[in-house]
This record gives sequence, C-alpha cells and structure tokens, in this order.
Amino acid sequence: MRATLNIPDDLMSEVQKLSGEKSKTKSIVIAMEEFVREKKIKKLLSLRGKIKIDYDWEKEEELELKAQAKREKLFERA
Repeated sequence: MRATLNIPDDLMSEVQKLSGEKSKTKSIVIAMEEFVREKKIKKLLSLRGKIKIDYDWEKEEELELKAQAKREKLFERA
C-alpha cells in the first residue's frame, strides 16, 4: 500500500538507526510490526489470572504413552 506521510526527520533517522535498516520503508515496516507485536503481548498479559485452564498433563502423557505402545505393537506384527 502506498501512502504519503509527514514523518519528522529526526524520528525517521532514529527509527532507521534503531532498526539497522537503510531503507525508510523497511524501517517503518519493522517499527510497525514491533508496535503490533508489543500491543498483542500486552493484551495477552492483561488476561493473566482471568482465564482458568484445567489441563491434566499427566493424564495426557499417560494416554500418549498408551497410544505409542499400541503403535509399536502394530509395527512388531508387520
């Protein structure tokens, strides 16, 4: 998408410097991706303690080990 933006020169220079990119477009894309990433992380962190996940990993592991034993027996017969 093409866009015409009025970005202060000093801010653009700092974004380029921090991103390590010479291209203004790449620098802006990196900055925007980082902004979105940070916002998503903050949103996820705000859910801490609000969502209860009841996951019995021991039962899941037991089921997986049983399934693996079944698969191994099938291969032994072949």
